[in-house]
Amino acid sequence: MSSKRDYYEVLSVSREASCDELRKAYRREALKHHPDRNNGNAAAEAKFKEINEAYQVLSDDGKRRLYDQFGHAGLEGGGSGFEGVGDVFSHMQDLFAEMFSGSMGFGSSGGRPRRGADLRVQARLSLREAAFGCKRELGVRAPAACTTCEGSGAKAGTKPETCPQCRGTGNVSNTRGFVMFTSTCPRCRGAGRFIRDACPSCAGEGVVERARKVTVSFPAGIDAGQRLRVPGQGVAGPHGVPAGDLYVEVDVEADPRFERDGFDIVTRVHVAFADAALGAEISVPALDAEEKEATLPLVLSAGTQSGAVFTMKGRGIVRPDGRGRGSLIVVVQVDVPTALTARARELLAQLGEELKGEVATARRAANAK
Repeated sequence: MSSKRDYYEVLSVSREASCDELRKAYRREALKHHPDRNNGNAAAEAKFKEINEAYQVLSDDGKRRLYDQFGHAGLEGGGSGFEGVGDVFSHMQDLFAEMFSGSMGFGSSGGRPRRGADLRVQARLSLREAAFGCKRELGVRAPAACTTCEGSGAKAGTKPETCPQCRGTGNVSNTRGFVMFTSTCPRCRGAGRFIRDACPSCAGEGVVERARKVTVSFPAGIDAGQRLRVPGQGVAGPHGVPAGDLYVEVDVEADPRFERDGFDIVTRVHVAFADAALGAEISVPALDAEEKEATLPLVLSAGTQSGAVFTMKGRGIVRPDGRGRGSLIVVVQVDVPTALTARARELLAQLGEELKGEVATARRAANAK
């Protein structure tokens, strides 16, 4: 009878354990008995090898079926054991990449970058453009895919070759004691391939700096300080790697007619003293998608005071959520004349006397009640 312990017992799992459960148990037990955490402990080292042997068998569907049916005898001569420490770490390298996240030298990321760098530009909009949305062509100068080699970096008629040192992975590994270290391949610098004959236009980089135009759609209601993301319009990656994203920082110009307050806009209008006193219909500035100097009529009631506020709903900034527009808020400022003719002085004096009489009459009526 074999003296080996039951593999399910070694990993502390049931015989019906799923692949995911086996993997989690293996990571837990391997970390607990790792030689680096049990320096000089021969028992821990033996346990560590036993754990790896159990996992190698149970994680392989064919070996697991044989083991379930015949036990350890079914694996004799089948190569279930490890050839050596290097084989142990080759088998478990991806697991330790997850466990240590590179903190102990495992799982160096290496390889080719998944995409190019992001790019940032600034766009300055008028208040009307921000309120109603617009399309703008923005000038961008950044590395772009070389048109001569179509981004491959290789001379016309040739193509990049797989790096023989890392076999296209971009990483090389070596074992030191019980620890496997993974680093970027020095020959291809992590690209996984090398270029024998470089493209003369881009010197093998696959990208060249070029000025270009990018059309950006700014949504209605956008405000200063907000940022738009344009996918795939950033810096092109080397050797055909997809480009990064373009981020557009938004700024909005000050408008001489309006102040923005969220989705509302505020305008201040000057009203003649007589119009405020007698009442009148005046024109106030309005924000319109088609007309730059649009106006709206506003009726002032007699006796409108300086500082009076009128709210015109639905005449402000477009709301991005589709709930219409904010309001136009009109603040009235009554202009009191400072330079008067003799005739104007005489009339104002008469008006003053008349108003005094009306005030006195109003007071007497109020006191009588």
